[in-house]
Amino acid sequence: MSRPTDHTLEEVADGVFAYLHPTGGWGWSNAGLVVGGRQSAMIDTLYDRPLTQGFLDAIEPITAHSPISTLVNTHANGDHCYGNGLVALPGVEVIASVASAREMDELPPSAMAGLLSITDQLGAELGEYLERAFGAFEFLGNELSPPTQTFSGVHSMEIDDRVVELHELGPAHTKGDTVAFVPDASVLFAGDLLFIGGTPIVWAGPISNWLSACSWICEREPKVIVPGHGPLTDLAGVQAVARYLTAIQEGTIARHAAGMTRREATADLDRSFDDTEFSTWLDRERVAINVATIWADLDPLASSPSVPSLFGELASLARRY
Repeated sequence: MSRPTDHTLEEVADGVFAYLHPTGGWGWSNAGLVVGGRQSAMIDTLYDRPLTQGFLDAIEPITAHSPISTLVNTHANGDHCYGNGLVALPGVEVIASVASAREMDELPPSAMAGLLSITDQLGAELGEYLERAFGAFEFLGNELSPPTQTFSGVHSMEIDDRVVELHELGPAHTKGDTVAFVPDASVLFAGDLLFIGGTPIVWAGPISNWLSACSWICEREPKVIVPGHGPLTDLAGVQAVARYLTAIQEGTIARHAAGMTRREATADLDRSFDDTEFSTWLDRERVAINVATIWADLDPLASSPSVPSLFGELASLARRY
């Protein structure tokens, strides 16, 4: 598959750079660089080696004078860490939360390559959906380089005379979501706690943690926020994500109480978004994953759908848009 429009590199504050993809759909993530004089810190890599190499090429005029000494992975999803192998060279510290480091082992690049190799065996609807979502990426021959340092809670890094604060705010999107805050520049890298113009995915939950993370970000009032996916944003973008999460949580709880099945609740909640601000967000079929995650807490004795089954539901929902 061809790749959509390339990333662009933008200096969002003095010595702080965001590497942005204009759409931010499945796998098309953002990353960043914080320069501190003689060295720099990279915030996340990308979904495959070619994409990550493109990022390294874009920042080469900067890192030639301030080489990368630290790589931060905000969470364990492959579109934020599969490119680690190109960056995790001798002398480079790779940092992630303890929970994220553990989760990185659950879906290696080889598993994604294997999945894409059998899409023709999964039925036309699901196979085409997976190809559309992930077929543009090169997973073969990609070995994940895990963190060399882990932390829980809060970790402060010094990049020469510059401080970068790492705050673990998960579990929410994943089991160990981390944000990177650069206080002197008032820039926050939010990882996938923020999808801007795209539908958030609640892989882990609970929603209450994610809403608390949104409040935490707003309390710090960063001037610039780099989301995990989508364009740069401000507090209005954070508040929009919080509204979506609240609507998903309240809507799922109400439909569960009304006696709907999970799939009935998913379809009904999805239709209720047709005339709302969320109707134009990318990948809105992710509502199926979000409802399933909340449903597991509401009905812990019920069997949870498998990930392949959930993606089948996503493929069916996506036909409606």
